[in-house]
Amino acid sequence: MNRDSEVFKDLESILIDEATLQQRIQELGQQIGQDYKGKLPVVIGILKGSSIFLADLVKAIPIHLTLDFMGISSYGGGTHSTGVVKITKDLEETIEGRHVIIAEDIIDTGLTLNYLLKTLKQRNPASLTICTLLNKQARRILEVEDVGYKGFEIDDHFVVGYGLDYMQKFRNLPCIGVLKPSVYQKF
Repeated sequence: MNRDSEVFKDLESILIDEATLQQRIQELGQQIGQDYKGKLPVVIGILKGSSIFLADLVKAIPIHLTLDFMGISSYGGGTHSTGVVKITKDLEETIEGRHVIIAEDIIDTGLTLNYLLKTLKQRNPASLTICTLLNKQARRILEVEDVGYKGFEIDDHFVVGYGLDYMQKFRNLPCIGVLKPSVYQKF
């Protein structure tokens, strides 16, 4: 994608470029492959934000696995979590007795993932861990257990791209960018 294109004009800066993202995702995939060798994990993508990360992650995992998806939301259309978490799409398969890896785009306040972990643990998986692309500790309200794999630690920026959105836009950026405050302060 050309950096002069429309989707780049609202960025303050590029936080993580495409090559750096891809290198780290390859490393995460190899580590997961080693850790789950001989097992058949189910990787659960959290829609919509993790979709691009998930696609690249599972291609980097060198063992058999299965995929499923959940939709979960606590943001609505805004820039901050509402604190009210709801499941918008549930799993299609049972996870009882399965090794579950949750693929998440970003851990921010921790509210959404704590709700999700509590919900999934009630379904009796053999194991449950999180693989997150981004970890934003500065905004944490609730600590998140079970984070086995972290791509990048980031500061408190409003980030978009590579699946992360603002008002459903910017997901198609091939990098992680910091959104200009003037873009989201309009609303």
